[in-house]
Amino acid sequence: MELKSVGLHEKVWRDYFRKKTNWNRKMKFLLFTFVGAHLLALNSGKAIYRNDNSQRTFEEIREEIARYGDVAKAIIDLAVYGKAQNRSYERLALLVDTVGSRLSGSKSLEKAIQIMYQNLKEDGLENVHLEPVKIPHWERGEESAVMLEPRMQKMAILGLGSSIGTPPEGITAEVLVVTSFDELQRRAPEARGKIVVYNQPYANYSTTVKYRTQGAVEAAKVGAVASLIRSVASFSIYSPHTGIQEYQDGVPQIPTACITVEDAEMMSRMVSRGNRIVIQLKMGAKNYPDVDSFNTVAEIIGSKYPEQVVLVSGHLDSWDVGQGAMDDGGGAFISWEALSLIQDLGLHPKRTLRLVLWTAEEQGGVGALQYYQLHKANISNYSLVMESDAGTFLPSGLQFTGSDKARAIMKEVMRLLQPINVTQVFGAGDGTDINFWIQAGVPGASLLDDLYKYFSFHHSHGDTMTAMDPKQMNAAAAVWAVVSYVVADMEEMLPRS
Repeated sequence: MELKSVGLHEKVWRDYFRKKTNWNRKMKFLLFTFVGAHLLALNSGKAIYRNDNSQRTFEEIREEIARYGDVAKAIIDLAVYGKAQNRSYERLALLVDTVGSRLSGSKSLEKAIQIMYQNLKEDGLENVHLEPVKIPHWERGEESAVMLEPRMQKMAILGLGSSIGTPPEGITAEVLVVTSFDELQRRAPEARGKIVVYNQPYANYSTTVKYRTQGAVEAAKVGAVASLIRSVASFSIYSPHTGIQEYQDGVPQIPTACITVEDAEMMSRMVSRGNRIVIQLKMGAKNYPDVDSFNTVAEIIGSKYPEQVVLVSGHLDSWDVGQGAMDDGGGAFISWEALSLIQDLGLHPKRTLRLVLWTAEEQGGVGALQYYQLHKANISNYSLVMESDAGTFLPSGLQFTGSDKARAIMKEVMRLLQPINVTQVFGAGDGTDINFWIQAGVPGASLLDDLYKYFSFHHSHGDTMTAMDPKQMNAAAAVWAVVSYVVADMEEMLPRS
């Protein structure tokens, strides 16, 4: 496919890759003998089974994995201490400083996709292509919230994705503050004609996010004219956090936005003292028809079982605040880095390593769903699906979903990362973009790191390169590369339930 020019920034990217080319060649030459000897050793035994009915004992599988120790060390050394250190950070910084945030439906997202398409081709990866996707197009427009009573105060807000806007003059109404959906139901008669403010306590993201996604619908059911939700965040320095929200058929659509933790708590204190609060809310948000976009795909084609796949992924889109460096630039770029590291070492896994950079994840995994629908006929050939979308800080381990046998195998694979002390396997290896595969029985894995830090910056203006650490990204990339390579190169696919 012929792409539009990416403009003046093409030269910057070309210069970057030209500088990297010479050391890549030297590295491949120096490591050729080591890698070749390793691959000969691994391929010397004959294949027995490649399905869930393997006749090999677990001890035999353990021994096979242990033989990858030298290759794992080579990947770690290259990523963490060698000439590839900081590469994923530098690549990411160049992209996000160049194009900025990448909201679904925006020109900046499509520019980023075109840049990445060229980058992956220049990196020498195989089967680089774009897969068309229809994605939502929403724009926030100008927005403001002002407390008029009991005193004047401007409030920081971020409209929620897919929210409608207010009339041009805004909505001016009294506030009803609640801490839960249960309290809202108990006080339903008070809600009509008011702006419902949710001051729900933050327990963890998975349990608290329902107020962001469902808050407008529940408020509309009891007659509210708008809803303001305390940001779903582990920490705040007066920073609102955006995200997607969902309307429901048959329920009136009302404008909805997130406010800061500080303002939600302040209003809760005020009403507890008997104060009447009035807010004027203005939102220029608007939904447009779906637009064309792409999932971006690149591969290292398998040397023995090319039809079988280990998928590594992150999403390229972001919200329209900050730079989208952490969510999910980091995950996308360590996924690219995993293939780069494996390629730099001259490694050729038996199965195909497929990189997918999703589009429109923030709108509910739109790109990933369309990818699944396009490729699900080949589901039996997917050994493992991996997604990094919870930060690329210092990894604490891998989250994994799969059969007990597959989990035992993954624990052995993670032992190979002892040199950087990242060996733990936790539960719940799901992710928005890989859940379709996991629910169909394919083993899934996601990177686990500092979630408190992640949700401090998540979907906020603070999601910039300043939140990222190159050394931590190096470690995350090493984990991603070791796990994906070993699983792709083992003689058998991971067993399923």
